[in-house]
Amino acid sequence: MNRFAEVRDLILSLEGDFDKFYDKGNQAAGTRVRGGMQQLKTLAQEIRTEVQEIKNNAAK
Repeated sequence: MNRFAEVRDLILSLEGDFDKFYDKGNQAAGTRVRGGMQQLKTLAQEIRTEVQEIKNNAAK
């Protein structure tokens, strides 16, 4: 569940920047949102790979 906490914390850390970008039009916040979403994508891929490895090793 530690990996889930990482995803949750990353998303929650971006909440303020989402608000600033979408509601207030702050362009710098949009840059931070894009960077955070890239981090989320990378983290999601790492978790996906980890789950697949665990699944494949359990099947043996």
